[in-house]
Amino acid sequence: MNRGIPIALCFATICLVSLIAPAEISDGRVTVRPRDTGEALVNPQMGWKLNFYSNILSNYGSKLALTDTLDDFPGLSCIYFRLPWAYIEPQEGKFNWSVVDAPGQRWIEKGLQVAFRFTTSESWMRYATPQWVDEAGAKGYNFTVGKGVDENGPFWEPDFADPVFLEKHSNFLAAAAERYDGNPNVAFIDVGSFGVWGEGHSFASTRLKYPAEVVKKHIDMYAKHFKKTLLAANDDFSFHGDETIQHALEKGMTLRDDSILVQPPPRSYFHAEMAQSFWPRLPVILEHEHYQPSVDRGAWDRSIFLRAIEEYHASYMCIHWFPREFLEKERELIDRVNMRLGYRLQLREVSWPEKTSRADTVRFTSTWANAGVAPCYPGGFVAFTLKDARGGIAAVFVNEAFTVRDLEVAPPDQAPTMTVESAHGFAPNMPAGDFDVYVSVGARDGTPRLSLPLPDGDRNRRYRLGQIRITAE
Repeated sequence: MNRGIPIALCFATICLVSLIAPAEISDGRVTVRPRDTGEALVNPQMGWKLNFYSNILSNYGSKLALTDTLDDFPGLSCIYFRLPWAYIEPQEGKFNWSVVDAPGQRWIEKGLQVAFRFTTSESWMRYATPQWVDEAGAKGYNFTVGKGVDENGPFWEPDFADPVFLEKHSNFLAAAAERYDGNPNVAFIDVGSFGVWGEGHSFASTRLKYPAEVVKKHIDMYAKHFKKTLLAANDDFSFHGDETIQHALEKGMTLRDDSILVQPPPRSYFHAEMAQSFWPRLPVILEHEHYQPSVDRGAWDRSIFLRAIEEYHASYMCIHWFPREFLEKERELIDRVNMRLGYRLQLREVSWPEKTSRADTVRFTSTWANAGVAPCYPGGFVAFTLKDARGGIAAVFVNEAFTVRDLEVAPPDQAPTMTVESAHGFAPNMPAGDFDVYVSVGARDGTPRLSLPLPDGDRNRRYRLGQIRITAE
């Protein structure tokens, strides 16, 4: 629970001038102390996610032109499709995947990922669960928003414990898993089958409370089908018992909180403490309230927004509004968020010999820090690449003894550093000459995977640091 504990909200002071500090040469070694460029980074398991659909087909990213992929939104990494099950499977066994796959491809082509929530109860359409499930004999309840169960209510919600409903939804998940489980284009999938809007509660629908065992059945159903892709459990599952959240954690799921800033202070959010069991191992997902309604009711508070990211150690933040309007009105906030959301790997200092023989070993020493609020979950190994004057790769040296996953997180401006050394031999056919030195973080074979806040990149996530001279024996 949020107890209003004050924390530092000052974000790291970053020089926005993209310059590498001049190289120092002393005792035959080159030393460089790079500055953080201040740019937004798009990396795995972190970033802004866009609600393309927010339950309703006309919200929010769906209003964009077909060619508008928000390339100018800094830090956008994931496109989120939150949509009723009925839109995907209008008839049993017959699926309309294009409603998500078509818009998804626009961003996948740009190297971004997608994420999903398939809901079974909505407060604006009668059958979020397809009508054929009701006709197949699934038990359910009519309801009226604000009243609860109502025999004459306009909306229908399944009994979330009903075996017919669970069987039909499990079949749907099997089909979804065949398409998306382990798909590298998919960042995560929510457990969205329980509660109105898939949020794990029924406050805006039937107002029924279920035993924790029912919620666990839904968690287990998703875990059965999705064995590779990250799953997310909603914090509001806890209204049916705190053991539901522990069960999700034991199943390897992460936590998401819908939505912060729904209510004015001091009730801006409630479950930051709950996130403490998740963030050391898994990326926590936050969604802010629909932007304009939050502003209208006096709940929108930028300082609390930033505080929530700190307290939850959030990796993802949802754009829960029309993205162009949000970008225009909140650009300063977005830029501040990008300096802390998820992980941010900073190379504080690096050194190597000014000159060495190809018969000798070459030694690199580098100092690193993670300036974000969350660990670098995908990890990665530091690599130094040597290129000739034409950009050809002549050598690749990877430090396999150190992974950036080990960098600790801390409050703003307090990130601890880690200094590592590695020594490498040259290939027998290494040519002599002058070479540019590049740094990257990625796979064991030297393939770059992560973007760094460094200047002079080569468009493949390698960043030039300086030069080295390699002599013949």
